[in-house]
Amino acid sequence: MGLEFALYVTWALAAAGVAGYAATVAREVTYVTLADGRRQERTLPLSFKMLLPFVGNLDRFVRRAEFAKEVAKADEKLISGGYEGLINGYEFMALRILCPIVMGLIWSLMIFLMGSVIPDSMFVTMRLELCIMGVVLFALQPTLWLNGAVKKRHLSIMKALPFVLDILTLSVEAGMDFISALQRNCQARKLDPLNEELLRMTKEIQVGSSRKTALKSMADRVKQSDLKSVAYALIQADELGVSIGSILRIQSEQLRSRRFDRAEKLANEAPTKMLGPLMLCIFPAVFIILLGPIVAQAVKGMLL
Repeated sequence: MGLEFALYVTWALAAAGVAGYAATVAREVTYVTLADGRRQERTLPLSFKMLLPFVGNLDRFVRRAEFAKEVAKADEKLISGGYEGLINGYEFMALRILCPIVMGLIWSLMIFLMGSVIPDSMFVTMRLELCIMGVVLFALQPTLWLNGAVKKRHLSIMKALPFVLDILTLSVEAGMDFISALQRNCQARKLDPLNEELLRMTKEIQVGSSRKTALKSMADRVKQSDLKSVAYALIQADELGVSIGSILRIQSEQLRSRRFDRAEKLANEAPTKMLGPLMLCIFPAVFIILLGPIVAQAVKGMLL
């Protein structure tokens, strides 16, 4: 009995320690530094914040040649998702290894602890299944989070780009040069993902990069199809000596046309996507409403 009590106390202290550490790191705010020196908040998952202090222990392991391709791909996605300077590819690779091991272990210990505290529960009958499920989810979490961050940033850029192109078109056609128009746009608009990238591009030009190099660097860094299309169109306009204003207007019209096509495609897909919920929810409800009284009468007749 004394040994069992000591075991429970140890479990409780360990759980309290993990909970306290999690609460401490959850309050920490993570930032990236923008091109003009300002800091912009970037949110990391709680599991990442808890494990980042320990990723250095795997540094030599993740720098092995067999991980080089995955690390390079992670670096590209982290830059595209706006996390450059906050977390790099080696750290992300280490997190992919640590998440299922450490967080999966914590999850499994919690399952076993709950099973001992509540004997007659799913934590006992499905203990192994729940542990495996938790390990798999933590193994997938880093990749799913990174893909979601990139997709969210690209969506924000896609939504803001036509409006920004309209403003730049009006400014250039009114006689302002392209770089001055970009700088004024960055100052006037809120600091969103597109504004961050345009701000970085203007800073690169100011420190000596050519406009072609800065545009190409932005397109390769962000890897968003609409922004890449605009960047390469401006590069071509520079090479051919075409008016920037006319190119911006054409690109703006094309982007709005693409947005309309995407909206039309999503609208056409809506009936197909609604078919699943319809089959799962509405048809069973109709079946119960129509046949429920009949089944109830039949059961009542059998009992009588």
